[in-house]
Amino acid sequence: MLIPNDLPPLRLDQALQLLAQSGQAAPAGEPGTSGWLQELVDMLVDLSSRDALTGIANRRSFEVALAREIDRVARSGEPALLLALDIDHFKRVNDRFGHNAGDLVIKAVASALLDCVRPMDLVARVGGEEFAIILPNCPSAFGEAVAERLRRRVEHTPVVVALGQPINVTISIGGAFAPQWVRSTPTLWIERADQQLYRAKALGRNLVQLEPSAISLVSTEEKRLLFDSSAFQDFE
Repeated sequence: MLIPNDLPPLRLDQALQLLAQSGQAAPAGEPGTSGWLQELVDMLVDLSSRDALTGIANRRSFEVALAREIDRVARSGEPALLLALDIDHFKRVNDRFGHNAGDLVIKAVASALLDCVRPMDLVARVGGEEFAIILPNCPSAFGEAVAERLRRRVEHTPVVVALGQPINVTISIGGAFAPQWVRSTPTLWIERADQQLYRAKALGRNLVQLEPSAISLVSTEEKRLLFDSSAFQDFE
């Protein structure tokens, strides 16, 4: 496939520049061919779904995956856990060592989190120092152990910043299990996880607080979604 004559020539240059800035090489093969262009598009799509600093999923990718998981839980009844994580006292790092050090801390935390999860789990950076993890098929009996493993891994991973100085970093974690067999919403699930994160921070930080699935109440909105026939139109 040839590049259309009316296509502005700088667009390809800009696309290749974006790839270079992210540390990726241009697609292999002959530029302008259909295979080359398709690979370029695929690489750009993948790039648009990832956080530029850490390389993990970005907020947009997280939101898409969360909506998909909500639907899967409603259909299958399998358990799923959402973790909301926040780097403790992150502003102090920026104030004392500078924003470059803050970037190093964020990257180190992202790497530590990735090392502790399964390939099927999604780790995302959803804000400045905020992360979220979607863990499909994670029973409540294992949720606490998973979250504690993440917390300890970060706690025991010193980050070397200015002038080779190592600093200790901790995270607070809140988590909520998706109501099984209930058609919830991403917003409600996030709110539940955030409530537990606020508890962990209020209790002193560097803690894990999970909402037990046994007492996970179905909200009024979730009940409406459950009994609203329009919510199940895709089953017809």
